[in-house]
Amino acid sequence: MSGKDNHDWTPPPPGEFLGHPNALWNLFGTEFWERFMYYGMRAMLAVHVAAALFAHLGDGARAEATLPYGGVTSPGYMTGILGGYVADRMLGYQRSIMLGGVLMAIGMVLLMAPDLNSFLIGLAVLIVGNGLFKPNISTMVGKLYKPGDARRDSGFTIFYMGINAGALVAPFICASIIGQQYGYRWGFFAAGMGMIIGLIVFQVVKHWLGHIGTAPADRNGPKTMLQVVIGAALLVIPVFFLLSKSDVLGVLLIAMMLGLVGYFIWSGIQSGSKEQLHRYIAMLILFLANILFWALFEQAGSSLNFLAQDYVRMPDVSIFGWTPTFEVFQSVNPIFIILLAPLFAAMWPALDGKDLNPSIPRKFAYGLAGAALGFYVLVFAINNMAEADGRISWIWLTLTYLIHTMGELCLSPIGLSMVTKLARPQETGLAMGGWFLSIAMANFVAGRIAAIASGGGGHEEAAGSLMQYASVFNQLFLIGIVIAVAFFLAAPLINRLMHGVK
Repeated sequence: MSGKDNHDWTPPPPGEFLGHPNALWNLFGTEFWERFMYYGMRAMLAVHVAAALFAHLGDGARAEATLPYGGVTSPGYMTGILGGYVADRMLGYQRSIMLGGVLMAIGMVLLMAPDLNSFLIGLAVLIVGNGLFKPNISTMVGKLYKPGDARRDSGFTIFYMGINAGALVAPFICASIIGQQYGYRWGFFAAGMGMIIGLIVFQVVKHWLGHIGTAPADRNGPKTMLQVVIGAALLVIPVFFLLSKSDVLGVLLIAMMLGLVGYFIWSGIQSGSKEQLHRYIAMLILFLANILFWALFEQAGSSLNFLAQDYVRMPDVSIFGWTPTFEVFQSVNPIFIILLAPLFAAMWPALDGKDLNPSIPRKFAYGLAGAALGFYVLVFAINNMAEADGRISWIWLTLTYLIHTMGELCLSPIGLSMVTKLARPQETGLAMGGWFLSIAMANFVAGRIAAIASGGGGHEEAAGSLMQYASVFNQLFLIGIVIAVAFFLAAPLINRLMHGVK
């Protein structure tokens, strides 16, 4: 990285825990509770929408419900572009995180509404808040480490464990216990309380962050905050419209992705550095891989959730009178993350010491391969291991989540770290917003895929059959593995474009 990058870096306040700045553990705890909120909501969303808001559609309810699921996850990442800009130029990262968290908590309470329009307003408020929160807390992790610090990738992997620790407990508490016993609406309320706890954690140990993520000197007053609050309130209106009009959302996502590409190409040219231009091109190529990965991975909360509900035999166990319900599969991925993330965090530096650490593009290729192979497991199980009643053992779905998780650990935390390495310091927030915009595009595509797998897309029978799932999953496997091989072969070229960034 350039000398300017080193000059612009602000070290965190003194103090470390387990070899990382104390500030990392503030962000870890805050993200834990934000992810508790999100994954608690995610475990219930598609199922609740199908049963409570689209029940009048009969068997077609599920296919219709996957569209709001893809809708909430798409704008939730899409607004990250604006959130990154607001943090970079107006509020700073710390105040953006606080405001975003407050809005998300309000949105979760509004999800308790019994009618579709009020429910969508709650989702819109949640989405706007997420745009201010999600990219900026990830950006702050990168700002804790000096450019070239070998701990950066490990720091992001530890941060990723915080994400998944929250994601682990949330489906159990919010969906399988509270949701099943008292109704999903109260599950949404419990998830919202998680966000409030996260904001308390952030404030209590905010001194660990020091000046990292504070607002520009000329913007550190109430006037700027008021301007952003008004802007956020106004943004709820178009987001609500997009949730109601999914086709318009798709067009807007494509337009924003093209605008993002144009901006970073222009910025690379304007920087006067051919290296920076090449780095931005490499970043955009890896954004494409990110879209492809998450389009496959995000079947977890929609088509795989419906598959689990209807066609997966749950283990016959009872824990203090509680028996596992299908929602607990939403905790399987985070369990594996927590178990495997320390191994991956230790593995990359160890391989680096032996000059065997795969390049970032190669890690992305491995991630794509994992997403593809996970679906092949289900295709095999459905075609060869289905029981007499048409169900498959929970073991097969668990194995799918294991392989998907290994792919995720090769791509997602590495991608977050990659953005902070390739972007110029003054554009890091915007670039992180772009990373999440690519996930927004992926979630939109994922919703369309799930609608087909669950019975949409013009099939005679509206409810997804077991063989229908197998057919769609087989196509996902074939597409995913071809793209993974393509990225593996293209890795040396992408690596050259990164000009030494590892």
